[in-house]
Amino acid sequence: MALDILAVGALYQSSDISKMRVMAESPKKGTPTPKPFTPLKTKLTTIETKRIMSVLDETIQKVELVTLLSSVAANMELEGLLGEELSRAVREHEDLCQVLMNKVRYLQEEELQLQAEEEFEEEAWFRDLLLSIELQKSNLLPLMGQIRDSTKNILRLLLGNPRAAQLLRARAADRAPGAQGFVDSLVELRGFLFEKLLTSPMEARDKGQFIQDITKRNMRNQEVIDALENELAERMRNRAAEVEKENFVIQELKNHLHQVLKFSENSLTRTKQEAEKQQKADYRASQSRKKYKVETEIENWIQKYDTEMTEKQEEYEELDIIHKEEKIQLKELQTRYEVLVEEFSQIREEREINSKKRMEAEQDMMRMVKAATLIQAVWKGYLVRSLLRSKRKKRGKGKGKGEKGKGKGKGKK
Repeated sequence: MALDILAVGALYQSSDISKMRVMAESPKKGTPTPKPFTPLKTKLTTIETKRIMSVLDETIQKVELVTLLSSVAANMELEGLLGEELSRAVREHEDLCQVLMNKVRYLQEEELQLQAEEEFEEEAWFRDLLLSIELQKSNLLPLMGQIRDSTKNILRLLLGNPRAAQLLRARAADRAPGAQGFVDSLVELRGFLFEKLLTSPMEARDKGQFIQDITKRNMRNQEVIDALENELAERMRNRAAEVEKENFVIQELKNHLHQVLKFSENSLTRTKQEAEKQQKADYRASQSRKKYKVETEIENWIQKYDTEMTEKQEEYEELDIIHKEEKIQLKELQTRYEVLVEEFSQIREEREINSKKRMEAEQDMMRMVKAATLIQAVWKGYLVRSLLRSKRKKRGKGKGKGEKGKGKGKGKK
């Protein structure tokens, strides 16, 4: 019931209806349209395909006219140009739509009230109100039937008056956004249907094979990407562990080097102090000792100091060499890591491209399935109408022959 009401509202876009919520929305813009295979044929060659396209074109034209009825009702000058009979039909149609929308608005308010008072659903008055709403909904069916009949009548008058139809089509800019979206969807459907009718079975099979190949290739690429991601994660974990270990070793070396430097400074200071003390003591103890002995002793202390400092310097240089080698290794590992990250980015971009292609192929397939369903429905309707027309013709011929036979019998008498 609700879908029927909204369907009628979508066809007649009055000022009140446009403010209400309509389920049919215009197609989202910005969505990339998948590029289909270009069919070899450019024109329809069979009668059946031409008839299908003719029926769809006629439907689009009728929808374009129906969705512009609101502009006629709102423009008195345009209403005068369309003729008295057509203007009267449009006014009656507007009145019916207004009555329907008032009833729908009233029912919506009643349903909101019921939702707000759900805690009293066991009460008798609540059940009575719910039953009343359901009864009012069922009473909307005859009114909706009148609106459909009124729409058919207006279309009949417009098709019989090409000038009025042309004037109405000139008001395309006044069409409501929801109705324009519906018309655009029908036009897009026509394009897909036309392409489908031009596509041969061999081209359709090739297209299906292409989609299957793309899907398989994407699956293989996904497996490779997963393996590379796992490998990259493992290498990053190992690299993190190595970096942490190297940082710990470097910190230990720095601490040790700092201790060595500090020990060397303390040792040098202590040695100098001891030398000075010893020199003073020796000077006080015996000023009579030869100068050579003092110089020899000082020389020995200096040599001892030089020896210790040389050993400390060699140890420092060895530690510095080890540190530089580890920095080189760290730089090489960082370079390898950057190469892996760049490869991973390229693989991820390729996966996104393949995913986008797969989505485009799926959307294309969904549109073709929808188009095929619509074609089948239109074709079945056409067959049923053709069968009914043939039966009516046969009945008319049978009645004509019966009347002629009766006339001849009276003449003989």
